[in-house]
Amino acid sequence: MTVELWAPIPQRVALRRPGHADLPMERDDRDRWHADVTLAPGDEYGFVLDDDDRALPDPRSRRQPRGVHDLSAAVDLGAHDWADSGWTGRQLAGGVVYELHVGTWTADGTLDSAIERLDHLVDLGVDLVELLPVNAFNGVHNWGYDGVLWYAVHEAYGGPAAYQRFVDACHARGLAVIQDVVYNHLGPSGNYLPRFAPYLRSGERNTWGDSVNLDEPEVRRYVVENAMMWLRDLHVDGLRLDAVHALRDRSSRHILRELAEHADALSAHVGRPLTLIAESDLNDPTLILPREAGGYGLTAQWSDDHHHAMHVALTGETAGYYADFAPLDALVKTTTRGFFHDGTFSSFRGRDHGRPIDPDVPTWRLVTFTQDHDQVGNRAAGDRLSPALGERRLAIAAVLNLTSPFTPMLFMGEEWGASTPWAFFTSHPEPELGRATAEGRIAEFARMGWDESAVPDPQDPDTFRRSKLDWSEPEGADGAHARLLDLHRRLLALRRQRPELTDPAFGHTTAWADDAAHRFRMDRGAPDAAERVVVLANLGEAPWAVELDGPVTVLLATDAALAAAGAPDRTVEVPAASAAIVAVTRGS
Repeated sequence: MTVELWAPIPQRVALRRPGHADLPMERDDRDRWHADVTLAPGDEYGFVLDDDDRALPDPRSRRQPRGVHDLSAAVDLGAHDWADSGWTGRQLAGGVVYELHVGTWTADGTLDSAIERLDHLVDLGVDLVELLPVNAFNGVHNWGYDGVLWYAVHEAYGGPAAYQRFVDACHARGLAVIQDVVYNHLGPSGNYLPRFAPYLRSGERNTWGDSVNLDEPEVRRYVVENAMMWLRDLHVDGLRLDAVHALRDRSSRHILRELAEHADALSAHVGRPLTLIAESDLNDPTLILPREAGGYGLTAQWSDDHHHAMHVALTGETAGYYADFAPLDALVKTTTRGFFHDGTFSSFRGRDHGRPIDPDVPTWRLVTFTQDHDQVGNRAAGDRLSPALGERRLAIAAVLNLTSPFTPMLFMGEEWGASTPWAFFTSHPEPELGRATAEGRIAEFARMGWDESAVPDPQDPDTFRRSKLDWSEPEGADGAHARLLDLHRRLLALRRQRPELTDPAFGHTTAWADDAAHRFRMDRGAPDAAERVVVLANLGEAPWAVELDGPVTVLLATDAALAAAGAPDRTVEVPAASAAIVAVTRGS
């Protein structure tokens, strides 16, 4: 590794290596500094700027052995002996995503310990593993969205070598890897990038801090090359792009389009699908439209609207942004049209919001879920659906999520109705920053009417420890956790067996709701098909007799008595607080 650094701001730069005198670096006409030194893997180094005697880490550091405030270490990512030469990838279409946080998925909270649990995902039947951000951040544990060195894998997780082992282990089991990356801001501590170059726009902020300076070509290059590092050098199968609505891009070629073009070119070269999934609250299908149609050409985007509609239907919560989703017809609209706000008035925003999705767009281009890290972790206590719903309604949630026409995602532990919370946690070493984070969190929820004692201190190590999954819950032979896990396995198996459940045509899904009785029906399959799949969710308190237009076979039911019914002719009796999936034969 010969040392090079882009740094237009300092007037002098020296390379520091333990055991060596500082070496002045030479500046070229592109504001790149060079040192004619070769670093071997493991060699530590940093940069001394101007008159500051402290060495700063490399903005492109691949490893930070002692944290983001200390020296970087050279890494040769090409030295790993990959075992996945036969891996041909996984397309998102027809797949199921599983979202996990490395630090809380297992007791040890490392990538190597995560490998030991991968067979659980294979047995469950998911296709793609999505990791919350693993880039280097300040402290030992947090969600990962406060990263400051995007090219380095957090050392407490095992660093880049463990990451490569994890990807290899996933591929060996037929699992694709999606990596969550954050290009819209940097964390509050350990961010030295502005000392080197105009990485951020001073005075222009988004929700989380100064916005990334995408007007600067070298910063755009920094973003694009980081994305390619994950996909090319670490063999990742896709990226989840965090909060792309916070990317301020004034160029004629949006950074998202640029990322999609590079990912497509790399995909053609390596011969496997590479997926880009955007998180966006804009409800703008431009993100997923083909580039030739004026879109950015991303693979997919999250649909918070469908989450909101399912959440309200299941819980009855209508505060804040849930208010517009109170009628059960909201679930009908999101099921059949993708977005609820597609140009309609949003009471939460106080304006019209969104644009409609063209019905020719494949439904799998929307990723949907009943729980995820945000919707759980950003609740005051980090509470999941489990304590509020109980087993029967959690079963309905699983049916609604995994039979929708979209790409479903599960949040770690959801598959067994985990009782552990997943709270907001941090470990800022700086006392003042830790105190400000905790006080800000408590004040935020106090304004919403929460008692301070109900809001966990994010800096308290117990908040982090309580957020770890309890793997003894699903491993029992009986009980609600075991039954829910079995239900999820059967639902995912049914998705693979029945082509109607992965049919990507918007026109092949219809839905109906009775808001007063709290009942929901969804029909999946082509209108002229000999057989279709009907999903019946009875969220009400009375049984529901459904007359269908042909012979019926019960494929799956959350109520044991209905599940045993097999083929109940043309009428299905769906008990209260239960769901059924049936096949209906046409014209018999």
